[in-house]
Amino acid sequence: MALEPELDLSIVVPVFNEQDSVLPLYNEITEVIGALDLKYELIMVDDGSTDATFARLQEVQTKDPHAVIIRFRRNFGQTAALSAGFDYARGDVVITLDGDMQNDPRDIPGLLEKIEEYDIVSGWRKNRQDKAISRRLPSKVANILISWVTGVKLKDYGCTLKAYRRDVVKNIKLYGEMHRFIPAIASGMGVTYCEIPTNHRPRQFGKTKYRISRTLRVILDLITVKFMLSYYTRPIHVFGSVGIAVGLIGLLICSYLSVLKLGFGQSIGGRPLLLLGVLMIVLSACLIILGLMGEILVRIYFETQGKPIYAIRDIHSLNKEDG
Repeated sequence: MALEPELDLSIVVPVFNEQDSVLPLYNEITEVIGALDLKYELIMVDDGSTDATFARLQEVQTKDPHAVIIRFRRNFGQTAALSAGFDYARGDVVITLDGDMQNDPRDIPGLLEKIEEYDIVSGWRKNRQDKAISRRLPSKVANILISWVTGVKLKDYGCTLKAYRRDVVKNIKLYGEMHRFIPAIASGMGVTYCEIPTNHRPRQFGKTKYRISRTLRVILDLITVKFMLSYYTRPIHVFGSVGIAVGLIGLLICSYLSVLKLGFGQSIGGRPLLLLGVLMIVLSACLIILGLMGEILVRIYFETQGKPIYAIRDIHSLNKEDG
C-alpha cells in the first residue's frame, strides 16, 4: 500500500534488461535533481530483467537512501512497471522516464516548471532519434489516430517522459498497453495538460524492446480507451444505439419482403435477404440485452466499490470545518 505523501517529487523509471544504462542514468538523474531544492525519491522498477540489471540497481540502492527498487517476479510490461511506481510514489509530483537513456533527465526542470500550471505535462520528442520506418512512422500515425479518437491533442503519446500531479496517477488504473493513454484516460477527470519539446537521444546500450506487434495491441487498447471515455458509465448508450440501428435495418428488410409476399405474391422463403433481415433483428435484441447487462455491471461496480462517478479537483469553503 502506498504511503502518505511526504515528498515533493517521485521519479519513476521502468527498466528491463538495461544493465549498462542503470548507473549512467542514475548519475544523470541525481546530478539534475541535486541542483534542485526538493525532497525526492527515485523509484526504479525492474520489470523481470534476466541480465545484471537488478545487481546494478542494488548498487544504487545501497549507496543512496533516495533510491527505491521494486523487482517484479517476471516481465509484466511497461504499463505494469509504471503502475507499480505510481502505487508506491509518495511525491506530490510524479515524473516518469524510460530506462534506456533516450529521455534526457535535464528536461526534468522544464517539466517541473510547467506542472505548476497543469495537471499533466507531456514530453514531445521533437527530433526523435529512432529508425524512421519501424519506429517514427508508426508512432506518427498512432499519435494522429489517438488524438482524433480521444480528442486529446498530443503530438507524442509514446514519450514516457511526463510529469503528473499525484492525484492524477493515484486515480488511474492501468492495463494492457495503456500507459501511453494516460493523458487521454485522465481527460475524463477534467485534467489540464500541455506538451513541451524535450531532448531525445540515440540508444547507447542494449537493444530496443519495441516490436511492430505492439501497434496492434495499441489499436485494441485505443478502442477500450474510447469506450471508457465516452460510455464507461452508460454502456447502454453505445450497445443500445447500435442495436436499435441494426434492428431498424432488419425491420425495413423484413417489411420490404412482406410487401413483396403479401402485395405481389412473390416467394421470399428462399431469399438470402430474409435470413439477413431476421438475423439483424435477433442481433439487435442481443446488443440491447448486452447494453442492459453492462448497465447492471457498472452499477454493481460503483456501488460495491464505493466509487463516485465524478472527480473533485478541490473544495473551497468559508467554513473551516470543511477543510
